[in-house]
Amino acid sequence: MPVTLGIMHWVYLSFIILILGFMLLRRDTTLVCIAGIFVLGLLAKQSVYLAVTGVFTSFIYAITELLGTILIISIITAMSRVLLYSGINEMMISPFAGLIRTPARAFWVIGILMMTISWFFWPSPAVALMGAVLLPVAIRVGLPAIGVAMAMNLFGHGIALSSDFVIQGAPKLTADAAGISTASVVTASVPLVLIMGVVTTVTAFWLLRRDLASGALQAASNGADRENTNARFGKNSSPNFLSKPAQCYLAVLIPVMFALDVFVMYQAKLQGGDATALIGGTAVLILITIAMLAHRGEGLEQITGYLVEGFQFGFKIFGPVIPIAAFFYLGDAALVTLFGKVLPPGSQGLVNDLGLALARTVPLNAGVGAVTLTLVGAITGLDGSGFSGISLAGSIARLFSVAIGSGIETLTALGQIAAVWVGGGTLIPWALIPAAAICGVDPFELARRNLVPVVVGLVVTTIVAMFLV
Repeated sequence: MPVTLGIMHWVYLSFIILILGFMLLRRDTTLVCIAGIFVLGLLAKQSVYLAVTGVFTSFIYAITELLGTILIISIITAMSRVLLYSGINEMMISPFAGLIRTPARAFWVIGILMMTISWFFWPSPAVALMGAVLLPVAIRVGLPAIGVAMAMNLFGHGIALSSDFVIQGAPKLTADAAGISTASVVTASVPLVLIMGVVTTVTAFWLLRRDLASGALQAASNGADRENTNARFGKNSSPNFLSKPAQCYLAVLIPVMFALDVFVMYQAKLQGGDATALIGGTAVLILITIAMLAHRGEGLEQITGYLVEGFQFGFKIFGPVIPIAAFFYLGDAALVTLFGKVLPPGSQGLVNDLGLALARTVPLNAGVGAVTLTLVGAITGLDGSGFSGISLAGSIARLFSVAIGSGIETLTALGQIAAVWVGGGTLIPWALIPAAAICGVDPFELARRNLVPVVVGLVVTTIVAMFLV
């Protein structure tokens, strides 16, 4: 039964538009997000004190959802700090110095490596594996940290996660909702993923190279990148506690340990949070081992010091993100969790209800169907998950294909791609936190730089899909 949009739906949509407007104007959105949470709480509970309580509890909900990401970023930062202090980092990055010699080569090499690893183990573990090692190499050859973050983000959370060719979590969800096989969705997504990936990354690289050539980005980023790296990991003082042979041995051992993690992930079929946890646990063991070797008698105290520095950085980075994440989580399960069943029977949440309403208000033909699936996917991705709404995209693709008479596989794949590119970690600031945090850049600035390439990619991909339906 169709759900009628109520006042809460329209208020939620209004605040989304307002937040996006503030982002485009490069203004902080914290106050707007808190106001949105309060107003939605007031409408849900008809009580001022419960609405005020809802602001705080929504923050707790957001922190709980983001805690795994906060922890992995903090631990990787702490580990990277001790690698730099001990001089091991220099040994680890030396093999890449010959391969990555220019900003352009750094962008494409990092991106392709990120995409390849992400296909097998998803992006969050891939960011943790690559960022701390490749970031210094890229900065050294002139690619600013924001360029590294864009490469890891677009190739990993964009191309790899939206296609999900190996693990096939995303295509299974959309295929089940559409009533077709997972293999058919994967096959149909290949040309769309190719078009989306090529257009988006080439556009991003062109804009990045333009800004580097003009000197604006380079001038603003050179000192900031070094300052951010030192602030996160400390200056590489390379104490003489470790001999050169010891540094070389550990520089080889650490990648081997992470390679063993990759092997275990494959054998045990670990993915997502489980894979990230394995990487995080390994990073803790590496931190402890090197701290004890490098600091000797002071190792016990230094272990705690490194962890404290890592957690300070992690929570500092996530501070601006928690309010906006708290607001957008209300578009899905958080609303019921915090305020109870305040939506009409049959509702699938504020975000999904808006997506369904859009699908029901447009005429049905191949062109409109493709545009609608892109918009529905993008709207459902606004909660920052990328996966919460792809089942809805599959359901709507099935409805449209019945009316059109063909194209269910293509429409399903298109909705999946739009939802994951928007919500999986290229446009929603808190969803792209892993890449932003590892590279030490502002997630909101990263989202702004990704906006034009991703929108251009979605437009071109949608047009191509119209001819494939």
